[in-house]
Amino acid sequence: MTSSPTTTTAPSISTDPLVLYGQSFASRLLLGTARYPSPAILEAAVQRARPAMVTASLRRQGQQPGEAGQGFWALLQRLGVPVLPNTAGCHSAEEAIATAHMAREVFGTPWIKLEVIGDDYSLQPDTLNLVQAAQRLIQDGFYVLPYCTEDLVLCQRLADVGCQAVMPWAAPIGTGRGPVNPYGLQLLRERLDIPMLVDAGLGLPSHACQVMEWGFDGVLLNTAVALSSDPVAMAGAFADAVSAGRAARLAGAMQPQAAAQPSTPVLGTPFWHHAT
Repeated sequence: MTSSPTTTTAPSISTDPLVLYGQSFASRLLLGTARYPSPAILEAAVQRARPAMVTASLRRQGQQPGEAGQGFWALLQRLGVPVLPNTAGCHSAEEAIATAHMAREVFGTPWIKLEVIGDDYSLQPDTLNLVQAAQRLIQDGFYVLPYCTEDLVLCQRLADVGCQAVMPWAAPIGTGRGPVNPYGLQLLRERLDIPMLVDAGLGLPSHACQVMEWGFDGVLLNTAVALSSDPVAMAGAFADAVSAGRAARLAGAMQPQAAAQPSTPVLGTPFWHHAT
């Protein structure tokens, strides 16, 4: 009697949850809610991807009728997914802090994606004031997820003031270029032992899979899904890529070799010559 092949299952929330500020999430994908062709497509994309959270901004400007205002808030409630408010559009620590407090009142949540923009062209985070803003918000009881660069010292300072996770970019927001500084991102992942979610700049599911293989704990996407030809299908593709990258990380990849290695070692005569 021959034994049946061993069956393995993908990690689940019970065995491999994404844990942020002590809260467990079933998904390692966070999804933005801006720039979709219509509210209906946004809703379908979220239903397909089933993200851990969806991001939303008090300064939201809808491109389509019904995308902003009461209709949008009603849609967020209907999605049944935790909302992560963000301080998009803020250019100073004080502005971001004030916006975060308003967001907590509107959305009824202490979670905040902290953005303090320092350059309007690249939308690069203001690395000089981000730590100050994060520290103030943590003191005020917020669960802060700071949008930052891959700068190791900056991320260490954010952890020092109480951030239990950081969100370094892969590339400038909306560019879809994928990781432009692989060395910096991988060094950051190796040196800092807190949850990290890659936020901004991912354009392809393969980009998301790659950073998950490097050991990042999740990704946050918006433009790559919203501006694709089929946002619903793309949302699913990214969700699958994040899961695949995480599974590959846990499985442990082989080490690259300098020379070719036969997948089937050859020794002596072919095996069928040994049959009797």
